[in-house]
Amino acid sequence: MTMKQWNFKLLTLFLLMLAGPLAAQQAEAPSEPTEADTLQTPFMYRYDRRLERYRRNFNSLIPQTHVMQLYGDMGLVSIGVGWDYGKREQWETNLLLGFIPKYNSDKMRLSFTLKQNYTPWSFSVSDAVSIEPLMTGMYLNTVFGHQFWTHEPDRYPKGYYGFSTRVRIHLFVGQSVTLAIPPEKRFIAKAVSAFYELSTCDLYVVSAFTNRYLKPRDYLRLSFGLRFKIL
Repeated sequence: MTMKQWNFKLLTLFLLMLAGPLAAQQAEAPSEPTEADTLQTPFMYRYDRRLERYRRNFNSLIPQTHVMQLYGDMGLVSIGVGWDYGKREQWETNLLLGFIPKYNSDKMRLSFTLKQNYTPWSFSVSDAVSIEPLMTGMYLNTVFGHQFWTHEPDRYPKGYYGFSTRVRIHLFVGQSVTLAIPPEKRFIAKAVSAFYELSTCDLYVVSAFTNRYLKPRDYLRLSFGLRFKIL
C-alpha cells in the first residue's frame, strides 16, 4: 500500500471520528433550550426586531405611485413619484419635476413641487372602477433660476413686494376615477387614476381681493393628470 493511500485512509478515519461525536450530540440534544440559548434569545430577539424595523423603514421609502400632471402652475408637464399612507391610503405625498418651455424667456426652465393630497372618500362603481368625488390638498412649487428670490432684493424699497418670487403656495380641489387592472393584464401598474384639479396660489388670492376686475380665469388654474399605482 502506498503512502498516499495510507494518508487517505488516515484522513477518512479522522473525519469519521469527528463526525461520530457530533452526530451523537445532535441525536441526544434536548428539546428544551439550554441555559446558553436562553441567555442569547433576548439579544437575538432584539436584533431580529431591529432588522425587521430596518427593512420596514427601508421598504417605506420605495415610491408606490408614478404621477404625470399637465399645467397647474407646475410647468407644461410634470412627472414624479408618490407615497400613499393612512388606514385607507387617504393621504399621498408627491415629488414632481416640471418642465417649462421657453415661451418669452431665454431658455427652458425646471420647476420642483412638493405636493400633499387628501382623499377622504372613495366609492366603488364596479369591481374594477371606483370614484374619488373629492380630492384636496396643497403644494409648494419653486422654479429654478437666479432671477427668482426668496427675500426681497435691496434694489426694491422695503415691503415693495412683500412676497417671495421663488416659492408659491397652492391650494387645490379635484376629483378622480380609478381603474383597477386585473393581475393577468398588469404591465407597469396595478391601477390607473385619471384626475383633474382646480387650483390657486397665494399671489393669485391676494390679487383677486385687491383687484376686483379680475375674473375667476385670472386666478384659478385647471390641470389634468394620470396616477399609476405600482405597489
